[in-house]
Amino acid sequence: MMAAEDELLLPRLPELFKTSKQLLDEVEVATEPAGSRIVQEKVFQGLDLLEKAAEMLKQLDLFSRNEDLEEIASTDLKYLLVPAFQGALTMKQVNPSKRLDHLQRAREHFINYLTECRCHHVAEFELPKTKDNSAENHTADSSMAYPSLVAMAKIERYKQKKELEHRLSTMKSAVESGQADDERVREYYLLHLQRWIDISLEEIESIDQEITILRERDSSREASTSKASHLERPPMKPFILTRNMAQAKVFGAGYPSLATMTVSDWYEQHRKYGALPDQGIAKETPEEFRKAAQAREWDDWKDTHPRGYGNRQDMG
Repeated sequence: MMAAEDELLLPRLPELFKTSKQLLDEVEVATEPAGSRIVQEKVFQGLDLLEKAAEMLKQLDLFSRNEDLEEIASTDLKYLLVPAFQGALTMKQVNPSKRLDHLQRAREHFINYLTECRCHHVAEFELPKTKDNSAENHTADSSMAYPSLVAMAKIERYKQKKELEHRLSTMKSAVESGQADDERVREYYLLHLQRWIDISLEEIESIDQEITILRERDSSREASTSKASHLERPPMKPFILTRNMAQAKVFGAGYPSLATMTVSDWYEQHRKYGALPDQGIAKETPEEFRKAAQAREWDDWKDTHPRGYGNRQDMG
């Protein structure tokens, strides 16, 4: 009993469609910024209603892929527009971090709409192909090779769009007030379907271009980050550089807060991180370097101990 009562409380399909279309129209003509709270609330509300409408259409199985256009009732034709409206409102979502996801979902909705229209022979058009499809790449190459033809096609499409919108505006009041006959109602919704076919094709073209730009930007950022992390070296703390251990003990006592380091230690640390400016300088073998370092330390020790203790072999 409760289930039956709940079903009565649920909005019917005509109400879901009418409200969601009204929300889409309000978002399209809104004077507030697209990212404003009032606009985004309408976007989310419209998407929620359209999702419920799409689920209801699926449960009712209102449209069959084997069904021809003439077999669909005139008043039911408008429900074919649900995925197109979903795509349009998805494009209105504002969240830079999720922009790529929104574009991909909107594209999927537009493709679903165009696929339904092709199945029911609403109009003749070529369904957009995937980015990896060679036919699309060939079309893109042809567009670049003949820009004047592309421009002429866009101008012609724009003229047809304006003419179609004019016809819809003259029929709108009669259809929505219920004064138009079935034939007029059917023509009205077929014109709407054609209009949204054109819109969907244009939106998919724009979406594909934006997706390419976003992916190239992300790839460039990843490459820059990877290069920066590769070149990054650990910061070096301040220290006192001395010629030998004897000086390190003397100078280190005066500055206990600073570490002391001999030339040999400094060399080894820089060699470890590959930061030695040794261009054009002959490299010594480890044994040669050790002997040279010992010789320098012995000379320095003699300078600080003029009377001398022991001999050079004691330093070995």
